[in-house]
Amino acid sequence: MSSTPNRVDQLRTLTALLRQENTLALATVDEQGDACVAPLFYLVDERLRLFWLSSPTSLHSLNLKRVPWAAATVYEHTMSWKDIHGVQMRGIVTVITNRTRRRLLIKKYAERFKLGALFLPTMSRCHLYELRPDFFRFIDNSKGFGYKFELTPAEFDLAR
Repeated sequence: MSSTPNRVDQLRTLTALLRQENTLALATVDEQGDACVAPLFYLVDERLRLFWLSSPTSLHSLNLKRVPWAAATVYEHTMSWKDIHGVQMRGIVTVITNRTRRRLLIKKYAERFKLGALFLPTMSRCHLYELRPDFFRFIDNSKGFGYKFELTPAEFDLAR
């Protein structure tokens, strides 16, 4: 009997971590080709697309305007390398401009992070971004140093 989890279990593990955590580290590339990383609160939907709010003048937003592609990671904080587990992903990033969809997602964002009415003016000036990952790598050192599995969105329908 194999100890490798099947795709359904892998998808559940990946989804659970993305729903449990709330901060991603977003990596973009600046005009000189240097990597830039920004920590951001995010939401995740049922298709594992990630959403966040940012000022359109922030460095990562300017980078995404120029090159709408990013890498990101989400992980649980730990003090031991044996407990490191998280997900790496990459994909296309777009700005959500549909007013109804934007309003619904901002409402969920404000509720999740308990932002209240005080932040509404700030959120209205922000862009709402969507990362559509085309690749996921889940790492879990508690299962052995270097343990990982990889998934693509095309595999999600097969795993469900």
